[in-house]
This record gives sequence, structure tokens and C-alpha cells, in this order.
Amino acid sequence: MILVLRALGVGDLVTAVPALRALRAAYPSRELALAAPAWLAPLVDLVGGVDRLVDTAGLDRPIRIGSAPRVAVNLHGRGPQSHRLLAATRPGRLLAFANADAGHADGPAWAADEHEVARWCRLLSWYDVPTDRTDLGLRRPGSAGLPHGVTLVHPGSKIPAKRWPAERFAALARALTDQGHRVLLTGSADERALAARVADAAGLTSDAVLAGRTDLGALAALVANARLVVSGDTGVAHLATGYGTASVVLFGPVPPAHWGPPANRPRHRVLWAGDSDWPRWDGVGSHPTMAALRLDEVLAAVAEVERVVRFSGAVAA
Repeated sequence: MILVLRALGVGDLVTAVPALRALRAAYPSRELALAAPAWLAPLVDLVGGVDRLVDTAGLDRPIRIGSAPRVAVNLHGRGPQSHRLLAATRPGRLLAFANADAGHADGPAWAADEHEVARWCRLLSWYDVPTDRTDLGLRRPGSAGLPHGVTLVHPGSKIPAKRWPAERFAALARALTDQGHRVLLTGSADERALAARVADAAGLTSDAVLAGRTDLGALAALVANARLVVSGDTGVAHLATGYGTASVVLFGPVPPAHWGPPANRPRHRVLWAGDSDWPRWDGVGSHPTMAALRLDEVLAAVAEVERVVRFSGAVAA
């Protein structure tokens, strides 16, 4: 068995896709088990190549897999806690970043200033596992009964500092509706009140609020068949990258060089106000780098990616 630890969220799983596929190719006859939260199961199925999902939410409980794995791979973090969690399964070999505190001298050094996709590909390459960091595509899910060709506006984020102000999302939704977009608001159950507030301010009906009404598989299907996705730096943006769906992603305290879509994909437009020369932040609400992004900038980025989509469609025809 090959055991891989990635006990995190949607964006974390999608950015690990190239590494997971590299491991599948390197060990084609071995069972590939992924230690990750059970609620990610619909998305794990869309990644493909994973034989078993081991419900692992965080690092505070042992990973229950039965027999010891032949190889354990830490795609979760730098250690030492994640290293120790995998070491407790008694693997034949541990592939991980070097960490003296965990007693793991093998592996490359951790680099803080690195894109998340590149980080895990570099780790595996150090262990002579070939990787392709562009291999980000996801399987298309079934979409029966779900709308196609809609524009998804996702105002939430589990990290409040990474949220664009709700009133600007509302103004954006109103402007896009005026331009002929059918706007739907997505999010988690915890973000339903935020999405409803945005919808109300934008003049949209309650039917436009899908936050808390879709499971992960349905959300993936919505993104796969959407006209456009506009969101902050959160999981739905990574789904848009995985499906090649036109997207505008708003970055704030975390730079797009670490978590953004590949720079050579013109269907995805990133907006970022930088990380320096900002006033002190009181820790409440949107980070100043998010608040600095203007509505007209976002609308211009939407127009830009839509031109790319129209041009590529004309060329294909």
C-alpha cells in the first residue's frame, strides 16, 4: 500500500492532483490510500487513481489503515506533527521534507516562497518520482438537473481576511446580471447567510442562493459547466482551474504566486493588490489587500476572460 496524507480542504486536494497522479503512475500495482477528510470523497472520485479514502480530519488522531504501508508520503506539511503521524503507521519508507524535529533527515528542504503545486512535485522529484505540474484536470461529474452556462459568484472563504467586501460582491452580481449573466451564489452552509445578504443587495431572488444547498459533487458539476466563476482565493477557484472554466480570482494576504492558477492559462485572471505598503490591519473583516481591489477592475477582468473564451471558441469553429 502507498499511503498519502493530505488532511485538508478542497483547494489543498486539487493542488495535490499532479503529485497524486505521479504516485499512481510510479506504483501502478499498489493500492493507493489517501488520508483526507471523508467529506472530500466526491472530489477524490473526480481526481481518479485513488483506491481508498481513509477518513482523516486533522492530525490529532492515528491513521487507521490496518497493515503498515510500503511507502508513506507526506503531502500535508513540513512536519514534525504530520511526519510523526505517518511514521506511526510504520511505513517501509517515508517520503517527506527534511525535518530534524521529527527525526527525518531524508528529503529536500522546505521552501516557504513556492507555489503549492510546485512544492509537492518538487518533493516527489527529489525521490525520483516523475511529475507533471500541469496535470491539474479533473474528471467531469454528472450534472443532471443542474444548470449549465451560469455565472457563479462565491463571496465566502473559511478565512474572513480573504473575503472581498460583501457589498462589492453584491455590486458585481448586479452588474453581471445587467450584462445578461445568470448569477448564482455558491458557498458552504456556514456561508449561506453571507450569500443571502449579497443576493438581497444585488436584487437577486432567493433561488439564486445555492450556498449550503449543494454537496461537493454538485458544486464541482456547477463549476465544470459554468460560464464564469468569480471568487476569492478559495476551493472553488481551484475547481475552475481543474475544469478550464473561465475565472476571475481575487487575492489578498496570500499572493497568487503561492496559490493562483497557472500563469499561462488565459481563461483564468488573477487580481492582487500586493502585500506591502498597507496600513496596519485590526484583524476584523477583509484584509486591506482585498479591500483595495475595485469593482471596475473585476469587471474589466471578467470582460478580458470572456473575450478569451469567445476567441478560442471562434478559432475552434
